[in-house]
Amino acid sequence: MANKTIKSAIESMMFVWGEPLAIKDIADIFNVDKKEIYEACKELQNEYEEEGRGIVIREVNKSFQFVTRKENREYIERLCTPVRRRKLSQSALETLAIVAYKQPVTKGEIEAVRGIRCDRVLEGLAAKGLVTIVGRADTVGRPNLYGTTNEFLKQFEFESLKDLPKIEDLEGVLYEAEEPPMINGVVGQMSLEELAAGGTEGETDGEPYADDVEPDADSPASADSGDPSDEPAE
Repeated sequence: MANKTIKSAIESMMFVWGEPLAIKDIADIFNVDKKEIYEACKELQNEYEEEGRGIVIREVNKSFQFVTRKENREYIERLCTPVRRRKLSQSALETLAIVAYKQPVTKGEIEAVRGIRCDRVLEGLAAKGLVTIVGRADTVGRPNLYGTTNEFLKQFEFESLKDLPKIEDLEGVLYEAEEPPMINGVVGQMSLEELAAGGTEGETDGEPYADDVEPDADSPASADSGDPSDEPAE
């Protein structure tokens, strides 16, 4: 059997095997002398080293194994270390809930329920793939219609929109634009979980999320920022 063929087969076997592959076992498979297999493994090892491959061949007590190059450890750790998922802000959760239950819905209709502009919040939800434009309303100006996505279903572990918690009267759960509940001078908000549970008008979570996707458009700090997207909806 040609040396090139043997080395190719050894390479495939090491990749599949994972653990150190003994020279004796390889020799038995090819029915050739162990010395010939050892030399083929060493040649293959040198080829990988000379080419500076990200995979190297390590010898362990007359056995050979694929391992990653130690210089690449930092990049591998970055890949394998779980990324901390950022939480949605209360504003984002509330907006997402309105879209989920009233879709297809226009931005104006969302703002009419929330009583505050939601441009930045919608942009953040769209960037995360949770909402998307699904069409245009047949009204003056043909505004965009928003709906949820398959990513939304995956993130909240729903098989379909039919799995959304039942709410008899969504308008009675969410705040009306004319009379938003006030707590310490701040417009009250609720999470999607509270919304699904029926919620208690005027309750808040107390502490804001540290990792909001978007700045809380309802907070006094945002209102003073001068950003027109934080202004109350007309």
